[in-house]
Amino acid sequence: MDQWQERKRPVCLERRYEFDSYDATRDFLDRLGDHSEATQRFPDISFGRTYVNITLRPEEDGGALNDADRVFAAEIDALA
Repeated sequence: MDQWQERKRPVCLERRYEFDSYDATRDFLDRLGDHSEATQRFPDISFGRTYVNITLRPEEDGGALNDADRVFAAEIDALA
């Protein structure tokens, strides 16, 4: 969780992952997609050849980040 940045406006957690190759980036995105389908939680994702930016927003509009958001962020870290 050390590399996640918590923003106040808009309320979210953000992190950038960097990879050595497109194949490594693609593998991470595939694992993240499978995990998102399994948990029914879908972060905002942008990516390029060797990086992935992820933004996690509270599940309730206007809500605050909670322990479930931080657990999900840690689960994403484990996928990398």
